[in-house]
Amino acid sequence: MTGPVLSIRDLSVEARLDGETRTLIDAVSLDLNRGEILGLVGESGSGKSMICRALVKLLPSRAITIAGGSVMLGGRDLTKLDEKAMQAVRGGEIGMIFQNPTSHLDPVMRIGDQVAEGIRYHQNLERRAAKVAAIEILRQVGFPDPARQYENYAHEFSGGMRQRTMIAVALSCNPDILIADEPTTALDVTIQAQILQLLMDLRHSRGLSIILITHDLGVVAQTCDRIAVLRQGRLLEVGPKRLVLSTPRDPYTISLLKSHPSMPEDPGLAPAAPLASSSAPPAASPRPLLEIDDLHVRFPAPGLGLLGARKPVAAVNGVSLRVFPGESVGIVGESGSGKSTLARAILGLTPLSSGHISFAGSDLARQRQQALARIRTEAAMVFQDPYGALNPRLTIGEMIGEVLRVQNKVPPAAVAERTFELLDLVGLDREFATRKPRNMSGGQCQRAGIARALAVNPKLIIADECVAALDVTIQAQIIDLFRDLKARMNLTLIFIAHDLAIVRNLCERVVVMYRGEIVEEGRSDAVFAHPQHAYTAALIGAIPDINPDKPLLAGATPRDLIPA
Repeated sequence: MTGPVLSIRDLSVEARLDGETRTLIDAVSLDLNRGEILGLVGESGSGKSMICRALVKLLPSRAITIAGGSVMLGGRDLTKLDEKAMQAVRGGEIGMIFQNPTSHLDPVMRIGDQVAEGIRYHQNLERRAAKVAAIEILRQVGFPDPARQYENYAHEFSGGMRQRTMIAVALSCNPDILIADEPTTALDVTIQAQILQLLMDLRHSRGLSIILITHDLGVVAQTCDRIAVLRQGRLLEVGPKRLVLSTPRDPYTISLLKSHPSMPEDPGLAPAAPLASSSAPPAASPRPLLEIDDLHVRFPAPGLGLLGARKPVAAVNGVSLRVFPGESVGIVGESGSGKSTLARAILGLTPLSSGHISFAGSDLARQRQQALARIRTEAAMVFQDPYGALNPRLTIGEMIGEVLRVQNKVPPAAVAERTFELLDLVGLDREFATRKPRNMSGGQCQRAGIARALAVNPKLIIADECVAALDVTIQAQIIDLFRDLKARMNLTLIFIAHDLAIVRNLCERVVVMYRGEIVEEGRSDAVFAHPQHAYTAALIGAIPDINPDKPLLAGATPRDLIPA
């Protein structure tokens, strides 16, 4: 690495709303060196994405403006360039990869044409030459059959392959700098590791300088050369990753490090959270609360089946499981492993193809109406998207009150007071009863979702990827909340996640699913210390760790380790 390829000095961004001026970025100074990966770390609202949008002058509103400072690239101050000059900079010199590729890829345009479009615009190539170049870029980012897959559309790919497409689109303009804005947040740990490894490989093969935006210190520890920590628009500290991770100076950086759910260095160490019980039934309650026996859930195969009947897709394939009162059980696996389908089947939201589910003694296959009645009054679910799971037209108090009235477990006159009690339970001020979801943060919305689930007064809560989209510090708060609620209310918890470190910290028992089957099950400490299945070992090996010496998943993925 030589001198800086990009130099930011005293950059300030302000928002003017309702006659008031609010500082969003407060005099930030940073350098990006040639061939370096710089990690921008901080919670949502810290200013990470706003800084990068300011670099390419794509601020989200006309009310938001660059108030001062400079951004020097190749001897030019980007803050002084007009729109026409910036169009050449965007893509041609600075490329961007976004968090959600689905919303940034054209759904009616072939992915190859989207890559070729940038090549034709920035490199002035004819259509045929641009297609050849686009196929080569698709090959570089890991498409196994780029010539054929050039013709596919974004919806025909998995999340990981869509993200590779987004990277290919960014590379099509042959930029010197790549900005990756939370490129792996919604991906499984193994796919995340592959995308991060791809970015590192591209840095070496193309000489790229990369700004990696993330809220996860584990990601930057394994990929970045330097770390810059931001909070509320201010740069708190910046330095080589080993220095920042080993001797953080700012209390906020220290809190980020403590919040990260890393696996322990010694795999034989006990989990961070004390374990209350084993997988054996508690002495006082020998009967399982939930019993699943040889469960199969099949869906019709996609397509018309004009050439004969298509074989159904087995989403859950012969699963048997017992969950005892007061237990916390983690269900882990990659996308498509059957975790969420199993959860929906337990709650009666997905029809069973065969097998049995018994909840509190009622069989969902043989006594469906009786079992559904029990499930709807004694079980509840917390969903992944805290905003999408709440009605945007209702206040939090109205949503909780609606559940209380439907359940008819609380007298009408006591609904308001019970609503306040539930907000107290989840750590929300009572004033949130009058707020709507749009006026709340993701963590606050997730607490409201948990309060709504508790309004059922449930015996069982199923949490389906409920912290996947949250910052690590907020994740830690929600996990602590679940742990506290479980102890205070004797809840039984099924916690679905693809993040094994979180499951290890919260759950007494872990169930590993692959292709609709349970491939490993046992006490969390035993499974994580000595995984018996290659798939489990590969999942554990892919967890981002704040130890910078731990390599990313390379070569084999969990799917490679199991015969089809």
